[in-house]
Amino acid sequence: MSFTELRLRTSLSIVVFLLCLLTVGAVLTGWYSQSHVSTLLSGAGASSAAQAVEQHFSTVTYVYAGLLALAVLAVILLYYTLSRAVLRPLDHVSAQFEQIAAGDLTQRIEVVSDNEIGALYLALKRVQDSLVRVVGTVRMGMNEIQSGSQHIVAGNSDLSTRTEQQAAALQQTAASMEQLASTVKQNADNARQANQLAATASEVAQRGGQAVGEVVTTMEGISSASRKISDIVGVIDSIAFQTNILALNAAVEAARAGEQGKGFAVVASEVRALAQRSAQAAKEIKQLIEDSVRQVSEGSVQVERAGATMQEIVDSVARVTDIMGEISAATTEQSSGIDQINRAVTQMDHVTQQNAVLVQDAAASAVSLSEQVNSISSVVAGYKLLANQIIDVPAKQVASSPRRAPALDAGHKAEAPKPAAAPSAAAALGHNGAAPAAAERSRRAPPPAQRPSAAAPEPSAGKASYVMKTPGASKQSNPADDEWVEF
Repeated sequence: MSFTELRLRTSLSIVVFLLCLLTVGAVLTGWYSQSHVSTLLSGAGASSAAQAVEQHFSTVTYVYAGLLALAVLAVILLYYTLSRAVLRPLDHVSAQFEQIAAGDLTQRIEVVSDNEIGALYLALKRVQDSLVRVVGTVRMGMNEIQSGSQHIVAGNSDLSTRTEQQAAALQQTAASMEQLASTVKQNADNARQANQLAATASEVAQRGGQAVGEVVTTMEGISSASRKISDIVGVIDSIAFQTNILALNAAVEAARAGEQGKGFAVVASEVRALAQRSAQAAKEIKQLIEDSVRQVSEGSVQVERAGATMQEIVDSVARVTDIMGEISAATTEQSSGIDQINRAVTQMDHVTQQNAVLVQDAAASAVSLSEQVNSISSVVAGYKLLANQIIDVPAKQVASSPRRAPALDAGHKAEAPKPAAAPSAAAALGHNGAAPAAAERSRRAPPPAQRPSAAAPEPSAGKASYVMKTPGASKQSNPADDEWVEF
């Protein structure tokens, strides 16, 4: 074991012990020299000189004894002073380092001197203050990140459920739109066929109207011929009446002629009978012709009515044809629009499925972030802070802290976690061997210019900094203690 490996207290004890040994050795050497000189002088017969020397050495012995006592007291005082001024503070500093290493930051370090030990205490105090700020900031940031990650997890879970429901609804909508598109296409085909049939029916109705018109013309010709026949029958009836009159006149003349006119009377009788039959036949023909004319007249009226009805049918079929044409055009436009809607719904379904995948990835990332935050929180939880120590943060960050955000419900969005502790979290993840995915997410955090500095050692003018305060602390011995404020 070398001298540098000894403890300082042991080294100081060894030095004090060696000084004591040197002092005792010097005194013993003086005594030995006195005794030796006295012996030599006694042997030489110089008793008076020996007595004088012995008396002188006795005085010197007392002086040496006093010096020995003073040296021992000085060494003890030096040991006590060094132990009190150096060893005890170093032991206290070592104990403070042990407490800091154990995670206990509750013991406040007080600077009691202005020497090198005081400078060491001041440096240790600054280290402790910096650790308190860092740990407090990281703990607060972890709480905020954990709250935000919980909100994100809940929001992503809700969003994932709603996205899945929306995807299912869009799939059903897409299926319904496909069925509606096929139905509209079928209706469009039926409308085109109905339009063609209506056009054919319109042509047939027009031909029927023309045929009815021809029938009306024919019936009018028949009616005119019937009237002419009636006139002819009237002439025949008139001729038969005149023939009958002539036969009567011939019979009268035959009766006047006597026997000579008997044959002429027979002829007249036959002519009269023939005239009567002709008149009877003419009457019957006239009656038949009158009946025919009456029926032809009624048929003409009915044919005219049928022609008007057929014309109305033609007009109606024409209107139906126009309407069917409009329906066919509208159905074609609807089919085209439904095809576009179907494509849009299909694209929305595809995008919604992609969004569902992204939401699941975001949920997995949020769960991983929550696990990393729990891991970092468990690491930071090993440091003990005073319950009344408060971390001063910027007013804007306090105002926008997500800890005041209400719980996530169906109608509200969770606020995004503030990235105040993002650098510390990333550093903690790096030092604790976090997964590469978490490190990648920490690298994708907002740039440092957008995040408040969590480890600034000194407060800047006009801005709040992360500082600690301890109520009832002792008086401050240097300007650095101004960072401990109360509010």
